[in-house]
Amino acid sequence: MLALFLRDLRLGIRAGGGALVGVIFFLAVVAVIPFGVGPDLNLLARIGPAILWIGALLAGLLGLERLFQADREDGSLDLLVLADGRHMLALSVLVKCLAHWVANILPLVIASPLLGIFMNIEPIGIAAAFATLLVGTPAIAFIGAVGAAVAVALPRGGLLVSVLILPLAIPVLIFGVSACYAATTGPQPFLPPFLILAALTLFFAVIGPFAAALALKANAD
Repeated sequence: MLALFLRDLRLGIRAGGGALVGVIFFLAVVAVIPFGVGPDLNLLARIGPAILWIGALLAGLLGLERLFQADREDGSLDLLVLADGRHMLALSVLVKCLAHWVANILPLVIASPLLGIFMNIEPIGIAAAFATLLVGTPAIAFIGAVGAAVAVALPRGGLLVSVLILPLAIPVLIFGVSACYAATTGPQPFLPPFLILAALTLFFAVIGPFAAALALKANAD
């Protein structure tokens, strides 16, 4: 599993620019917002956490269609499916999701405090956005694995992956933004939505790999 993690981590960094493309896209999304809403710093500070979350969600979709593509092209995906025993395929999918998150989504989380300064967000709001993104964005990878597994046999499945993932990612977005707003404006406490966000990530960490494994088996058959 460690060898699989390191292999996918290297592939995720090299393929298509890896983290750099995601960070640039994240920056582009955040930079465009002030042109649409105007130069009102108070408004930008108020909607800033939501913009960071939307930008991270959209940037996190980049590269998800390639999650199993390299394995399918070199034949290793068939070996993973054939060697499945005691849910080993689901465990392999979990490891691949973690590698994808580290290579492509974690840099977005690291860049979020700097982009929060650009949006005139208060320090406590920046800290809340960083914490919620750190806890909530792994769910995007786990959900994305299901869409990537369904579309792995399609020649151009990138759009289909995004369409499948976005509705499932809405609860993660809602509670991530709610926790940020609770930390900055109140009167609701920060901890309840943050704990629900963590619970969603753990839920998708269990459900996502198993659903993706079933989809990969169906495609193999």
